[in-house]
Amino acid sequence: MAMWNPWRGCHKYSEGCKFCYIHKGDNKRGTDTNTIVKTDKFTAPIDKNKKGEYKIKSGQVVYLCFSSDFLLPDADAWRGDCWQMIKERSDLHFIFLTKRIERFTDCTPDNWGDGYDNVTVGCTIENQEMADFRLSIFNKLPIKHKNIICQPLIEQVTIEKYLEDIELVVVGGESDYKARPLDYDWVLSLRSQCINANTHFEFRQCGTYFIKDGKTYTLNVRQLCSQAKKAGIDY
Repeated sequence: MAMWNPWRGCHKYSEGCKFCYIHKGDNKRGTDTNTIVKTDKFTAPIDKNKKGEYKIKSGQVVYLCFSSDFLLPDADAWRGDCWQMIKERSDLHFIFLTKRIERFTDCTPDNWGDGYDNVTVGCTIENQEMADFRLSIFNKLPIKHKNIICQPLIEQVTIEKYLEDIELVVVGGESDYKARPLDYDWVLSLRSQCINANTHFEFRQCGTYFIKDGKTYTLNVRQLCSQAKKAGIDY
């Protein structure tokens, strides 16, 4: 596994961004998240060592732009270079998430065709409004590998009609002392929808406030993923 953040910074875009961990972290450091800048890792996928070998070894999964959004308008001038690097490194598999899926067609290279084999796109949703808006677009896009990321999930959602050709649905709660609660019944509902559609499902993390059997639990950040894993409901 490798991380590639060709730029940093982002803008809050919808309700799911309310307690964004990137913005919170930047605020503590006195950094303006709304200033979008290239990083010194911009060319990471094609960087080589003194032997002329790629520093990122073949066969790895590369998590792309996880401190921003790959479809951010501010990065339009840089994205073409990123696509060229992704195409060059066909021996790597790139994954990126986006809340801006409506920009996808305008952000793909001329040779995209029906998608690159080595790219997975995760469309992020947080409530029913965004599920219906984003997933109705996502379903029609030429992408070889599609995931739906329901994180942070802030209300119950129905997505079963959007699950055709989806490889994985990920569910997670919100992490913040003011976080909106995650109800376990919402998680189980999504799991049932995925089972009905024979789509892989992963419960990735609980929320800071987690409702189960009508009782609200307050969890520490370090417990969020481990408690979700203990549930043992991945499909």
